[in-house]
Amino acid sequence: MTTVTTPVLDNRSMETTTTAAAPTIRVEIYNQTYNIRSHGDSEYLTRLADFVDSRMREISSGTLTVDSLKVAILAALHIADELHRLKQTHEQADAQLATRSAECAEMLDRLLKVRTNIEQEKGGPGKIAFS
Repeated sequence: MTTVTTPVLDNRSMETTTTAAAPTIRVEIYNQTYNIRSHGDSEYLTRLADFVDSRMREISSGTLTVDSLKVAILAALHIADELHRLKQTHEQADAQLATRSAECAEMLDRLLKVRTNIEQEKGGPGKIAFS
């Protein structure tokens, strides 16, 4: 079993930082132990490591490759594919929501114009009520 110490990670942005006082979290991925310094949530980091480990094991069980680097690259490609598909789905949902919001705003504007016109015909605001 190999132990590797990695740079400090901040799981809010997953960017490398240079703070030396971060606590060390020990994780195991594909039979290798990594000591990761992080100010973030250790349980979150452990779940990420477990996710990567399970993906690598899933990949290795379906291929004849025993090279852990190749398995890691294939797992990274699968994870990247999943990320990009989820981003695309999220963007489509955002676009649909924006369209629906615009439609609702337009309907509300028309309703308010109709109400204003009816109030003016009836002699002023407050003379009609919607139920």
